[in-house]
Amino acid sequence: FGEFWSMFRGGVSANRGGYPSFTDEIPFKITWPGVEFTLPTSGALYNEDDFVIMTTTEQEKYKCLLPSLTGGEEDDEKDYNGPSPGELLDPLFKRSSCSYRIESYWTYEVCHGKHIRQYHEEKETGQKISVQEYFLGNMAQKSQSVSTKNIEGQLTPYYSLEMGNGTPCVLKQNTPRSTSVLYVCHPEAKHEILSVAEVTTCEYEVVVLTPLLCAHPKYRFKSSPVNAIFCQALAGSPLRPQRLTQLDKEQEEQLKPPFSSTSEPREAPPVREEAFTSTHKPMTVGGQSQVTVGTTHISRLTDDQLIKEFLSGSYCLHGGVGWWKYEFCYGKHVHQYHEDKEQGKNIVVVGSWNAEEHIDWAKKNVARSYQLKDDGVQKVKLVSHFYGHGDVCDLTGKPRQVIVKLKCKESESPHAVTVYMLEPQTCQYILGVESPVICRILDTADEHGLLSVSS
Repeated sequence: FGEFWSMFRGGVSANRGGYPSFTDEIPFKITWPGVEFTLPTSGALYNEDDFVIMTTTEQEKYKCLLPSLTGGEEDDEKDYNGPSPGELLDPLFKRSSCSYRIESYWTYEVCHGKHIRQYHEEKETGQKISVQEYFLGNMAQKSQSVSTKNIEGQLTPYYSLEMGNGTPCVLKQNTPRSTSVLYVCHPEAKHEILSVAEVTTCEYEVVVLTPLLCAHPKYRFKSSPVNAIFCQALAGSPLRPQRLTQLDKEQEEQLKPPFSSTSEPREAPPVREEAFTSTHKPMTVGGQSQVTVGTTHISRLTDDQLIKEFLSGSYCLHGGVGWWKYEFCYGKHVHQYHEDKEQGKNIVVVGSWNAEEHIDWAKKNVARSYQLKDDGVQKVKLVSHFYGHGDVCDLTGKPRQVIVKLKCKESESPHAVTVYMLEPQTCQYILGVESPVICRILDTADEHGLLSVSS
């Protein structure tokens, strides 16, 4: 927006009263309709008297109609007499439910209202498992009612539970670790951990997505539409400011791929990558870059059909809830993509499958890890697969690569799948894929973590 507003130093006059001011937390898009234009009847409301007159430095004039940012949700909140947020979350606390998040090294375990644990398991010789663990909080100390926080670019209401008395922190004179658990309404969620962050030394913040809070209007999931500002040309001015048209052309030129006149590879400075990389700001999770997380419901095929198609690579899993979405086709590729109505689908290849490369990787890394069940049976809980040869990263000059972690995750919905992506190092990714469907095939994993259809 900075470059856009700089064109209007020629002057701005406003006709707007009693409305909240514009902030970075509410997204806007400026459109340039012609004379034949009617205001939309759905979505944001517009008042024809609510506009600003913009004058560019070239003395081009535009009348810009602004959307109303007030809604009718306040009335819903006044009439609400239902359960408190704590009461809505009670089923989660009473049934000793736990949520998990796998990262490249640590696994996070949130047993709601009971404890938060960070641990890493390693299998030593003789099948002995050593566990490195820290408790980030034990038993809920106090709760806090509605507050808001900028989560993935959107101002989001949350209910906070403070949990203290964790493992003593050596860096803070053995003060116990503590965590704020922020519960956020998301109607399609299954109590996933969206993010884990160390806010200050040994003090943590965990964001959990849950549908339980959505019954309360103050916490209700609000979609974040882009609000249109309609700017119409006045007094013979061009449809769009000349400098804006010129700026678009310059950016288009910058984004064209460089061409080489020779077929020989040459050393070249990194070129600017896709225009949309700068618009996505990953969240920090435990010192790593958390890209996105999302749960979807996959095909209604029978489990046997689904597993067969998944393992053949013909049935792909999709996930993601932000700017980026992800496509994972087993034994084929991992793609990151963004769909745009105007520009179509922008695809970045994060990694491609090569069995020999994966086996080389598996010989040096843990491709198959186990957990011991209560009945003493050892079960495979996680397999990791290496996908290399992604698109070249402009920041490193090397191809992207990704480790796909397939984890069994029990769920009330047999066809739910959670897909999330981390970026522990620049353009080196972890793709987590968790689903009940995966539980059926993990025990077929060989020493390299490769799966097959069980008989």
